[in-house]
Amino acid sequence: MLGRARAPSHAWAPWIAEARALGILATPLILTQLAQMAIFTTDVIMLGRLSKTALASAAIGNTVFYFAWLIGGGPAAAVSPMIAHILGERAGNRGGVRASLRMGLWSVAICSLPMMAVLWFAGPILLALRQDPVLAEGAGKFVGMLSFGLPFSLGYMVLRNFTTALGKPRAGLWVMGLTIAFNALAGYTLIFGHFGAPRLGIVGSGIATASSAAFSFVAMLAIIGATPSLRAYRMFRRFHKPVTVKLAEVFRLGLPIGLSMIFEAMLFNSMTLVMGTFGATSLAAHQIAINIASITFMVPLGVGMASTVRVGLATGAGDKRGAQRAGLTAMAMGVGFITVCGVILALFGGQLASLYLAGRARSDLQVIAMAALFLKVAAAFQVFDALQVVAGQSLRGLKDARVPMLIAAGCYWLVGAPICLFLGLTLHMQGFGIWIGLAIALGAAAVALCGRFAMLMRR
Repeated sequence: MLGRARAPSHAWAPWIAEARALGILATPLILTQLAQMAIFTTDVIMLGRLSKTALASAAIGNTVFYFAWLIGGGPAAAVSPMIAHILGERAGNRGGVRASLRMGLWSVAICSLPMMAVLWFAGPILLALRQDPVLAEGAGKFVGMLSFGLPFSLGYMVLRNFTTALGKPRAGLWVMGLTIAFNALAGYTLIFGHFGAPRLGIVGSGIATASSAAFSFVAMLAIIGATPSLRAYRMFRRFHKPVTVKLAEVFRLGLPIGLSMIFEAMLFNSMTLVMGTFGATSLAAHQIAINIASITFMVPLGVGMASTVRVGLATGAGDKRGAQRAGLTAMAMGVGFITVCGVILALFGGQLASLYLAGRARSDLQVIAMAALFLKVAAAFQVFDALQVVAGQSLRGLKDARVPMLIAAGCYWLVGAPICLFLGLTLHMQGFGIWIGLAIALGAAAVALCGRFAMLMRR
């Protein structure tokens, strides 16, 4: 009888231990993602106070910059699963970890230089896309300054993935906390011309954001140098010498990751442009609902990033059950949290949306009502979003990137985009139809990515 009574507890012990390990690793990552959103929000607030034109110019400029960042972000993201596999196979393999880190930084240099050259022509690119000439001119100036921050932003991502894979995720959190203050002070000084600095407006915002990226990179280097367990990897030893095998792996794994992110981002950006054709009310409601959903999404994203490391460590060690347990536990944690958030969005969407608008004119109330409707869709939308991001990140831990890239292309552009356009335009459901289409796209991606993970675990 005693043996039978203890069996369930013993059977659940590995799952509980995995959930604890995931939680410890994921919590700083979640807070780091929220801190990055705080930096973006600070920029939006200050530019909004400068002028609506500046805010709109920065919005379209950021779209161009984000596309360039995603191209380099894929190879940078590959560093985490590569190091996790190395440490899972043989703990303390400093040479292998150092080679992966060095080649990750090499990939930043390789990707950044051509992307920076493209970003310097952001103004003409936006004009070619038939954007407003005034906004395109402002965006070109903004992105021109912002481009200098691209290599530092990607470099910070590589260093953060290095520290995370080594079980030190708080390093990135500390840096982001400092960067929030640095960015706010730099933006306040350069945008509005305080403390004797010239009033540079939107150009000052670009300089401040680029400077903040450089600050975060240098701060990460300082923390790594001040932490004995991280400093021991001697990241700059023989830095000038290429490791061809590792560099090839960074791009072989990273480019499909980057393309997967681009396919998803392009769908949402494209639908935002379509939403703009329905009028200012629909677009404003869409932006509010997306922003609220993005905040809650940071939790499953952080859990997914932790699952990359946990799955990678288990896979590197040849522990198939451990890899499966890590992935499934992460999916359960992400969906569990987002389900609670979904209930809140469904019940209190109007109250949340009202926080974004100070006025109570008829037009404001229409925006709030429409945003509340979108947030009801988001209640289901985010369950799928949590599943697809955690499953996708778990597959990265298995170094599986090409098939997830094809899944992203198919689900977002062969399924999602046509349904969005059919419901929104053909059936005249407008914004509500767009949001239903986005939910279907994410649902298809969630099913396909979870199925892919289950298939690989059965092999």
